[in-house]
Parts: sequence; structure tokens; C-alpha cells
Amino acid sequence: MGADRIASWGRHERPLIIAHRGASHDAVENTLAAFRVAREQGADGVELDVMRCATGEVIVFHDDELERLGKRAGNTRATSLAALREIDLGGGERIPLLDEVLEELGTMLVNVELKLAPTWWARALDDGLAASVAEILARHAAGERALVSSFDPWLLARFRRRARGIATGLLFAHDQSLPLRRAWSAPLLRPAALHPEAVLVDARAVADWHARGYALNVWTVDDPAELRLLAALGVDGVITNRPKFARSVLQS
Repeated sequence: MGADRIASWGRHERPLIIAHRGASHDAVENTLAAFRVAREQGADGVELDVMRCATGEVIVFHDDELERLGKRAGNTRATSLAALREIDLGGGERIPLLDEVLEELGTMLVNVELKLAPTWWARALDDGLAASVAEILARHAAGERALVSSFDPWLLARFRRRARGIATGLLFAHDQSLPLRRAWSAPLLRPAALHPEAVLVDARAVADWHARGYALNVWTVDDPAELRLLAALGVDGVITNRPKFARSVLQS
């Protein structure tokens, strides 16, 4: 597993170790440093978050607002790239472009999460994120290395129309409405994978989802007992903040 076993997305006998926003336990999340550390720690791939900023570039950042990581007020999407680049996230790390992260990752697997807009009316509009990400992945010849996921079925559908050759994953969480947390849109979206929150996963769910042809990448898993249980249940990937630790647990 790790750098010695780079594989494509899909079904796996042993879970892929996917670094959540990079090795975010040991470096600032979604930074080039976090992705470098994930590679050094033997992750099979990384998960990252993308949105478009005010000047149109696709940036790698999780939050709608800049306060938590940037220590300043401001809406991320409403801020220009030049202004975003002025923010020191810690240790001199800056908000990277998706282009830059793909260059840094080399041959590693990459799960690109398309971030939901914060309001329903903004989500109803197409801000061009899906199309931009499709263009960037094509430019980097990401091919089987890439998987694009989202909590938003409509956003995922927009991406599929642009890049049918790239695998997609439907994200869902325990606090969503019943249709969303049961992934009722999956038969229409036809994703390669489902990405459930760990609390939604049990033996019955795994058997059902696998029987329907989906790979399962589960988030966010740092507890050793939970890692072992999910591996025993046969999930295909675990998304974790601590890739080195997760690797040691699953190999013990």
C-alpha cells in the first residue's frame, strides 16, 4: 500500500488510504505541504476541496469563509486570487491552485471534491466549477488517477456531462435529509463510488452498496478500532487525517 502500490479507483481487497485534505493532522490542510507529507507517509492518494474564487481560478480550499484558516474576514469565492495569495495559512503556506496541486502529486490518486455553494440559490446557478475542473484534469491527463466527488447531485451531474471518462463519487452524511443520506440519486448519477460518512456504514450497508456495483470510500476515519472494522467489512478506501497512522493500523 502507498507509494509502492499506486492503483486506480474502484474495488480493492484492502482499503486505499486516502489523506483527508492531505496529511491534515501533521500539516495545514489543503496546502502543498500537506500533500507532500501525505506522499511521504505512504498514502495511496489524497482528498482535496475545490471552488472558484472571484477571478475565476480553481483554488484548493475547504471553507466558504476565510476566518478559520486565513485569520481574516472575507468570503472565499468573493475574493480575488491575488488577495488570497497574500494569506499565510501557517509556515508560509498559501492557498494553492488545483493545477499546482496536481503537479505536486505526480502519480498519486486524487479525489477532487467540488464544494457546495453556501445557499440554495447559488447552487442553482452554474458558476463554471464543474467545467473548469474537467478542463484542468484533462490538461494534466489525470485519467484513472482522478475521482471527482460532491455532496451536491446536481453539481456532480454537471461534471459527468463534461468528463464522462473520469470516475465520480457521491458524498453523503448522517445529518442530511433522508433522500441524500440514503444516496437515492445514485441510480441516476451512476457514480463509480459512494462516499458515506463512517457512522452510516455497517455490514448490511456495505453488502448492499457493493451488490449495486459501487466502490466505497468512507470518511473521516482516524480511530484504530474503526479503521480495523471498516477494513473487515470490506470497504474500498478510508479517508483519514493521519495516513501514516492508518497505514500502520491496517498493516498490523
